[in-house]
Amino acid sequence: MNDAARIGILGDYDAKSPTLPKVAESLRHAADQLGLPLESEWIPTPSLVVANSDQLLESFDGLWAAPGSPFKSMEGMLKGIEFARRRDWPFLGTCAGFQYSLIEFARNVAGIADADTAENNSGSKNIVIYPVACAVPTRKGEAPKLSGVVPEIRLRPGSYLQSFYGKDVVSEAFYCNYELNPEFEWCAMEAGFPVVARGEGGEARAIESPTHKFFIATLYQPQLTSKPGAPHPLVMAFVQAANDWSRKKLDDSILA
Repeated sequence: MNDAARIGILGDYDAKSPTLPKVAESLRHAADQLGLPLESEWIPTPSLVVANSDQLLESFDGLWAAPGSPFKSMEGMLKGIEFARRRDWPFLGTCAGFQYSLIEFARNVAGIADADTAENNSGSKNIVIYPVACAVPTRKGEAPKLSGVVPEIRLRPGSYLQSFYGKDVVSEAFYCNYELNPEFEWCAMEAGFPVVARGEGGEARAIESPTHKFFIATLYQPQLTSKPGAPHPLVMAFVQAANDWSRKKLDDSILA
């Protein structure tokens, strides 16, 4: 019997992306450090709009909503995030995974049917995700406005996120042009996912659920700073949560 936990990566893989290959690499770093067997597989967003997509998602022990927007299927990405939220599946979202989590909350919890990101140019009156307000002056060349390692990310004391780092202020790597419109921060609160990390200007940089097994989404990309022998603490916590869920499902199936 294969005892490896399985991570499904929601997104449209592109080997030439400066960030996407880092997702699976960071998972391997974490699994190696923890001494846990782990498998990961990309789940293309169009595959999540078919009738049996829940069965596909159930075959994984954790779901990572990856960067890479605009996606081939926005609805597919939103459906994968909704599955994790409703079914309480271990979930990590980074960059666009953070952005689309907030859109999912706005649409399916707050009832804002046309909630969208400015990136889609949809003409929606409810733009939950809008262009980065303050660009990083030291970003390289044509890099996104919010890119590179940014210091002074403040974590909420007592949050799960803060416990993974063991400190209140961290530096993290970003690679994005869009962030949460603060006018819609209430959507995250209403859905039960308070902001637990903020930038120097109070900008929302991470959300988490205090009631789910593991549901955290960050605008920054922890995979970018993960290295062999020095995995990112958030990715390690996610891998451990997926492994724990895998073991529980196996135990429940034996007892059933």
